[in-house]
Amino acid sequence: MSGLLALLDDVAGIAKVAAASVDDVAAAAGKAGAKTAGVLIDDAAVTPKYLQGFAPARELPVIWKIARGSFFNKLVILLPVAMLLSNFAPWLITPLLMLGGSYLCFEGAEKIFHVLFPHGDSHIEEDMDIKDPTHLEEQKVAGAIKTDFILSAEIMTIALSVIPDGSLWMEAATLAVVGIGITITVYGVVALIVKMDDVGLYMSQNSGTGLGRGLGRGLVKGMPWLLKLLSVVGTAAMLWVGGSIMIHGLHDLGMHHPYEEIHHLSELAAAAMPANIAGFIGWAVTALCDGILGLLYGFILIPIATRIVSPLISAVTGKKAH
Repeated sequence: MSGLLALLDDVAGIAKVAAASVDDVAAAAGKAGAKTAGVLIDDAAVTPKYLQGFAPARELPVIWKIARGSFFNKLVILLPVAMLLSNFAPWLITPLLMLGGSYLCFEGAEKIFHVLFPHGDSHIEEDMDIKDPTHLEEQKVAGAIKTDFILSAEIMTIALSVIPDGSLWMEAATLAVVGIGITITVYGVVALIVKMDDVGLYMSQNSGTGLGRGLGRGLVKGMPWLLKLLSVVGTAAMLWVGGSIMIHGLHDLGMHHPYEEIHHLSELAAAAMPANIAGFIGWAVTALCDGILGLLYGFILIPIATRIVSPLISAVTGKKAH
């Protein structure tokens, strides 16, 4: 009997340790997920464009295909790579973060440059030319998964950088939770967005009340504006996150400007405000400064990417780099 009680006591102890580990994973995943919010917004804003041209019946199947590719990107490719970096080359995490931050700044600045100076792109025009409709879905899904891979790499690297030091399994579990949670969130939101106009159309035609029909018409008319808003928010998020990554990366590498100036300006702004909004104002000033510097850095990167990096990639791969 004493042996059984001892066994039960050991099981209870193991259960407590396991519960504590689950709590630690959840807490770390929550912190990491908050840090990746900007990239998540951009991911949700970018994906709907890959669904243009499909019949409504194919939209959800296409989203599911892209989501499966995203799960594969995060869990099968990027998670093991992140674990190798964390345990064998942790010094590479900051440079890789800065490389991803540079990409975000470039993408955000390029979108604004296109708005300020509209011009045609041959690769975009080529993408819009549906030469073989039977392969359109495969091409769109492949393009979306490639874009997802870049954003997923940034998400996983950001998450890895904020996970507290612990066991290999805790780090892996936290990254897995972050990867799964973000993928479900992003593509769940995308599914809601792309089907909302269908829901609105159904309500406008079949609702038994005037209020329901009016709400349906409002959804149909409002979706294009929502997509435009998402695009703007996604661009702002890219510049904010990219600029923040670059500034913090320089600080971590020993270059403390402009990190210290932004931090000082944020503290001054917060101190001048009532206590109930001081924290928000401090964050807003920091985010604004990060975004402005991210935009300026992105503008610098545009000629480098288009005149040097893109031709170099094309020369190496034999394919035109987009």
